[in-house]
Amino acid sequence: MGISHTLIRLSYALEGSARYRRAKHFFYDLLENPLAPVRPYFDIFMILLVLLSVWLLIYEVRHDLGLIDDVVERIAVTVFILEYLLRFWIYNDSHAIILKHYERAEFVNERFRLWPALREILARKWDYMSQPLAVIDLLAIIPSYRPLRFLRIFLLFRLFKLFRYTRSISGFVKVLSEKRTELLTLLIFMAFITFTAATAFFFFEFESSGLQFNSFVDSLYWAVVTMSTVGYGDITPQTIEGRVITLVLIISGLGVIAFFTSIIVSGFGEKMHEVRSLRVYSEVERKRVGIILCGFGRVGEVVAQRLAEEKNPFVVVDTRESAIHLAKQRGYLAVQGNAEDSQLLANLGVERWVERLLCLTGNDVINVYITLSARQMNRQIEIISRANHRENITKLMRAGATHTVAPYEVAGLIAAEYVGQPVAFEAIYGMLSGEREVGVDAVRIHPGTKLVGCRLGEVDFQQSKLIAFGVVRDGSAPPEGQTHLFELGGRVFHFNPKHDFELAAGDLLLLFGHEYSIAHFRDALERGGL
Repeated sequence: MGISHTLIRLSYALEGSARYRRAKHFFYDLLENPLAPVRPYFDIFMILLVLLSVWLLIYEVRHDLGLIDDVVERIAVTVFILEYLLRFWIYNDSHAIILKHYERAEFVNERFRLWPALREILARKWDYMSQPLAVIDLLAIIPSYRPLRFLRIFLLFRLFKLFRYTRSISGFVKVLSEKRTELLTLLIFMAFITFTAATAFFFFEFESSGLQFNSFVDSLYWAVVTMSTVGYGDITPQTIEGRVITLVLIISGLGVIAFFTSIIVSGFGEKMHEVRSLRVYSEVERKRVGIILCGFGRVGEVVAQRLAEEKNPFVVVDTRESAIHLAKQRGYLAVQGNAEDSQLLANLGVERWVERLLCLTGNDVINVYITLSARQMNRQIEIISRANHRENITKLMRAGATHTVAPYEVAGLIAAEYVGQPVAFEAIYGMLSGEREVGVDAVRIHPGTKLVGCRLGEVDFQQSKLIAFGVVRDGSAPPEGQTHLFELGGRVFHFNPKHDFELAAGDLLLLFGHEYSIAHFRDALERGGL
């Protein structure tokens, strides 16, 4: 029981150690996380080290490099051993397994037994050691044992280690791994056809073949060469039966090659979505893209256009392939997927560098779930969510949205407030159509200007061909009779204020009109006019 108690105390110590977690997280990013910033540098270093060690082993066959070769080989082997041990360590948390068994025994009031926990730990570690890439890592160390020169053949496994550090090659390996059932079926079929044809060919051709082949191994060699449709011609059938077997084997070989090609093509077709997503994730991390735009519909397209014009980096997320294709055509970073998925948001950096999330899908339920996922992952992120129905605004705010926007309600409100005022509709059309000459701009009312204390009805906006769209005020109480108010994080937006609205120092006056008219109004205000 002394060993059990010691391991339990050690497991609890590791579970509560922040330094241990940071160290394990660092090495996980270094060795396994394809999105970690440090991972590409490690991959490049390992590729160069592998190529250098293999080149020196080949060059040493006919040249004596002396101390240089020994030093480089020892460094390479040391790095390979450390890498193998670190991967072995981070594959799973052994202390968590011990704590799971211990706490389960405590819960049911049973005696804790160490062996079942150790057996599970060994099973998990064996799962890692039996992986193909782990076996390659282990065999890549063997060439350093110089007394046994024949072991130098294992230097090829150092080249196989490149599978770990090159995404294109590792992607091919993953395709083969995922299609192993189909490939195994094909291999069994090919082995059956090859062995059957080689046996029949040996029976019919051995007597009349002359010196073409002398054993059943030569017959197997002929069958493999013929099935692959290579046909070297060093062994050819001499009998009618042998030629019939050759024809059947060639036709079977064509079928095997076609089957193998279809397996690989389908595997890559299924993998392309993941490959494209990984490229987007890497680009997002490299550029530290701080805005995620969820939903590339009518509203999302307008917002994306504005962000692109202002050169704000962003990434588009949508479940529809057509929407992603359109976004990429316009030069935007885009990834197909469900923004409700926490893993997708994590890959895009919501937990680390993303500052703003825009939920602009046409479904309020989806916007609520996206908001919940993002807010749970990052308490500081700014979330702006679209509300298609007014009754869902409260739900979005409770889910964690920082701001909500009801585009249809706003459009209707503007239309109702500005009926009969063509300048306002011209400004709205200018903003929606992308014509920058007509739009909305903000004018700050500084202390000491003539507008301080004036009522809106006293300002001649018509002479400047402008319309007062609203006033943004810092946290002051709204005047009586004000109808349309919107909270803006400590500030109040007074939409279409009435003529008796009194302006104050520090207010932001939002104006509709031509950019020249707004510029003239601002200059006149600064000169003390109006």
